[in-house]
Amino acid sequence: MANIAKRPNGRWRARYRDDAGKEHARHFDRKIDAQRWLDEVSASQLTGQYVDPRAGRVTFRAYGEQWRQAKPHRPTTAVKAEQHLRVHAYPAFGDMPLARIRRSDVQSWVTGMEKSGMQPSTVRTTFNTIRAAFRAAVEDRVIAASPCQGVSLPDVPRRKVVPLTVDQVRALAEGMPDRYQALVILGAGTGLRPGELFGLQVRHVDFFKRQLRVEQQVQQTKGGGTRVCPPKTKESERVVPLPDVVVHALVGHLKAFPAGPDDFLFQDPAGGPVVATRLMDGAWRPARKSAGLPKVTMHQLRHTYASLLIAAGESVKVVSERLGHTNAAMTLNVYSHLFPDSEGKTRRAIDGAFEPKIIKAADSVRTDDAR
Repeated sequence: MANIAKRPNGRWRARYRDDAGKEHARHFDRKIDAQRWLDEVSASQLTGQYVDPRAGRVTFRAYGEQWRQAKPHRPTTAVKAEQHLRVHAYPAFGDMPLARIRRSDVQSWVTGMEKSGMQPSTVRTTFNTIRAAFRAAVEDRVIAASPCQGVSLPDVPRRKVVPLTVDQVRALAEGMPDRYQALVILGAGTGLRPGELFGLQVRHVDFFKRQLRVEQQVQQTKGGGTRVCPPKTKESERVVPLPDVVVHALVGHLKAFPAGPDDFLFQDPAGGPVVATRLMDGAWRPARKSAGLPKVTMHQLRHTYASLLIAAGESVKVVSERLGHTNAAMTLNVYSHLFPDSEGKTRRAIDGAFEPKIIKAADSVRTDDAR
């Protein structure tokens, strides 16, 4: 039920009751403005887009904490989300009611982070966390629209991936402790992400079919613990063919470090799955230094795998599937500079289509000249 009434002071009061029976009212100088407001409310109720005006009074900090704790983030993502909110967003507008935060407030915040010297990629990831929180507030009908819409973000310069060479991979493997040497060969020979490598159990490797299944990954948690969880995306669950060099490395590894079907293929010296920070500090960095390499990460083994497939002439689709990318566009975005230039192929394609007619025309000209 809604109505408009003129007050003794000459202003117009528009009021209505929501689905819960709560009354809401606003005062206007003109009756037409009061009617327009009621019409907008009625339309939002009919289309299911109604937002209780009182809901937006909750502060961004209060809603952000509720959202963060309820969201089923992966452990590493949860840590980053908490940091983005606590360090960057809450100091800027944590105590402001959600409904009072404007696009200009968010834009000023983004611009301020950029001017402070924060890397463009970090600005974007921080913004994405806050945008997700506001999107949830819209879906919860706490606010009608997100103030993140239309915000301009800094451009992220594209850095060309520089894969490790085969000789560099061999040098790294030789510098690693015995229990991790095959891990380096496996990373460069299959393109698995570090967490996927750590999550491999013996049962995931089929030596007869010469392939392995990616079904899980291991992530590090606070305090140096680990957590077994699903792969990064649905496409990350995949079957990867094993080249001979990897098969030989794994056979040698299992002879030196026997393990049962449900045991992790590579284990921490104290037992259980590999702990990433302990591996990096105790094995990877010393091996990198002994190999005389600049600062490189395990993820670059994945780039080596991709570059070798591309050099061998594999299609974008195949490379994407082997890497477990969401789509081929992602693969091209990262590795487009590694694909061979096709200028010659382009010329041959066009010449092949026009050549018969060109030759025929040339022969005709020569015949006419002879006459």
